[in-house]
Amino acid sequence: MNRNKLYIIVFCLLTAMGLSGCKDNVTEEITKLQVDRAFSPTGLTATIVDKTGVRLTWKAVNNAKTYTIEVFETADFSGAPVRTINDITFLQVPYTVTGLAGDTQYAIRVKAIGEGVTDSKYVTATAKTDPEQIFQAVNTAKLTATSVALNWPAGQAASTITLTPGNITRTITASEVAAGEAVITGLTGETLYTAKLLNGAKVRGTITFTTPLDLGGAIAVTPADNLATLIANANAGDVFALFPGTYTINADVLVSKTISIKGAKPSDKPIIKGVVFRMKANAGLSLKDLDIDGTGALDGNQTIVYTDASDAAYGNLSIENSNIKNYVKGFIYVNVKALIESVTIKGNLFSNIECNGGDFIDFRTGLAKTLNFSNNTVYNSVIARDFFRMDPAGSTNFPAFTSIITAATNTLNGICNGAANRLFYVRLAKHEIYSSKNIIANSGGILTNQASTIIVPANFTANNYFNAASYMAGSATSGAKYDTGTFTTLNPGFTNAAAGNFTISQTDLRANGVGDPRWRN
Repeated sequence: MNRNKLYIIVFCLLTAMGLSGCKDNVTEEITKLQVDRAFSPTGLTATIVDKTGVRLTWKAVNNAKTYTIEVFETADFSGAPVRTINDITFLQVPYTVTGLAGDTQYAIRVKAIGEGVTDSKYVTATAKTDPEQIFQAVNTAKLTATSVALNWPAGQAASTITLTPGNITRTITASEVAAGEAVITGLTGETLYTAKLLNGAKVRGTITFTTPLDLGGAIAVTPADNLATLIANANAGDVFALFPGTYTINADVLVSKTISIKGAKPSDKPIIKGVVFRMKANAGLSLKDLDIDGTGALDGNQTIVYTDASDAAYGNLSIENSNIKNYVKGFIYVNVKALIESVTIKGNLFSNIECNGGDFIDFRTGLAKTLNFSNNTVYNSVIARDFFRMDPAGSTNFPAFTSIITAATNTLNGICNGAANRLFYVRLAKHEIYSSKNIIANSGGILTNQASTIIVPANFTANNYFNAASYMAGSATSGAKYDTGTFTTLNPGFTNAAAGNFTISQTDLRANGVGDPRWRN
């Protein structure tokens, strides 16, 4: 027993001594840890700066001497990197990779490089650069109503330019890339465009610009100018483009050269007040996109008056897309020997033209070879006189000509209210009248009652008479003639005639294109 106890004691002492030696070796091993690979960076983040730069940050690695960055356009890091940056020290972190392509998704990886050990494994991040903006400001000297020169730094790669509205795509040539300029044509005046410069599918620049108003070579006029003087001193062929505002004339203006006067901005018509255009010397006249207000006109005269007799023909008279109102006597007056090549009255809105002392379109001794009255609205006008008046003297003065009168797709409300007031008071020896798809509403007048007025049923088609029964039959006026062509008597359902809103609700009239088109949209 004693011997056994002695063995046990000796064994325990030896074991304790062995364990004490192992503890010292374990402590020494931990404090002198040796690895054969650099540790991987941690906390990698990627942030876009200045559109095409990527700022990278990560935490320091103890056994790293430098770091390497690789940038790929492939999400799986396949292929060759588009950028490799070596020998970055942690003192350079955060590190910004510059000069990348815009509008591009990148995959980025970073590894640590140690000394005497294998490189660390990569850590990764992704970032998408912003679209670039290398377009330069548009040079207004190279900007017109229909074209623009777009510039970017010479030599910078680009393949196409797109513009909206219009869905314009323009391929860029090698010479344009070298020059850093492309001229785009086919634009529309007074339009806000957005242009994008692309290289392939990548946006390299975006810019907006507004084309100037397309004056088409016209002379710009503002309310500060003396419009009457400009017209009086005009050269043949001059076109005056009036910018929005009010032009107060309150006088007769002599038109002795063929000219045009138009609104520069059709959506904002200039107002001409108190003007009477007096036609002389066989001149022609075009009026378009204007608001012509007769308030203040001398003697409350007609809008256009022919004053000079002549054996030669006057130039064309054209009035389009204008508002004409507040004249006492009428609209057109020809009481001299005057032959007019053509008269076109289209797309206008007439109101408060009383016709006190004259008829609406009043040819006493003159003649128009053709008169086309279409797409107009007339209301609160021609109260107690005739609408179209053409007296026999016109044919006496110009016996060789047949006057062709066409009235189509007009809305005429409350005109010719007297029982003997005529829509067509035409007594020329040679004339033809065509009337189609007009709305004549709330009129107590008649078509005509003159034996010399030629009404051919086949020339009267699809007119609509509402609350205007005496145009079709039953007039008490002696010699009354009626529309015996095709017509309807539907209620147009005007939205608010008293306020000048003649939008029609009657579906058949809308579908068949009857009346002034502006009220059918």
